Amino acid sequence: MSFKLSPIDTVDTITPADFKKNYLDARRPLIIKGLTKNWPALHKWTPEYLKEVVGDKVVPLYDNSKADPAKPINSATTHMPFPEYIDLIRSTPTELRIFFFNIFKQAPQLVEDIIMPKDLMGGFLESMPAMFFGGSNSVTFLHYDIDLPHIFHTHFGGRKHVILFENKWKRRLYCIPNATYALEDYDVLNPDTKKFPALEGVEGTEAFLEHGDTLFMPTGYWHWMKYLDGSYSLSLRAWDASISRKAASLYNLAVKGGVDSVLKMTFKANYAAYREKLAIKWAERELKAGKPF
Repeated sequence: MSFKLSPIDTVDTITPADFKKNYLDARRPLIIKGLTKNWPALHKWTPEYLKEVVGDKVVPLYDNSKADPAKPINSATTHMPFPEYIDLIRSTPTELRIFFFNIFKQAPQLVEDIIMPKDLMGGFLESMPAMFFGGSNSVTFLHYDIDLPHIFHTHFGGRKHVILFENKWKRRLYCIPNATYALEDYDVLNPDTKKFPALEGVEGTEAFLEHGDTLFMPTGYWHWMKYLDGSYSLSLRAWDASISRKAASLYNLAVKGGVDSVLKMTFKANYAAYREKLAIKWAERELKAGKPF
């Protein structure tokens, strides 16, 4: 026994009133299977079509390995022309993935193929849609987004395994101080609770996304994702309506992100080791106190 995972609520469609009351305001995740039924992208965004419109742009690729504190932040594992990468993930299991690719800058016409779900909520950052691509075996490590948006995450072309946790569990998840990610030493699917006892009993939700499914992830949710097939996803981001949440977002970007980057570049491995020890100390303290409850 380790994490306590329950299914993410799933609907075909939902009214704006129901969505606002039971998911947006309550900050509960939801899968909407029919959100994309009128999107041209649902049938149009085949791998061959994306290769055609993006062209031979060389893209940075990342694997599942732990970040090296001696290297610059977000250092790519390798680079590859986009069409070659798409052929790779369709034919061969690989860890390589594309992270936060602004495909619309490369192919602006793709914006016409999606419909922002403004009937469900406002605040969409229309200049910041992004895509994520991964081969089977590639994993998005456990983290939450530093700018604290609500996210509508739509998957295309295969299956993706998703596990989510509310932000209240962050210290029990061994959150790294000044950062928005956890220790990378435990397997989310099969965590070693003897080594990391604070993980025992942490509650989360779980789902398997298929082609056309849209996952609503409320602000601050921790997420771990594994591509089960070579496939890709689109994330639409929206601000929370509250002023306090916007302020927290700006604080994270300006202070947490900035301070963490400077300390990482200055102290490298020593800073990384210190933060890991502190994450373990905080997690064990929370467990002993019975928190977050």
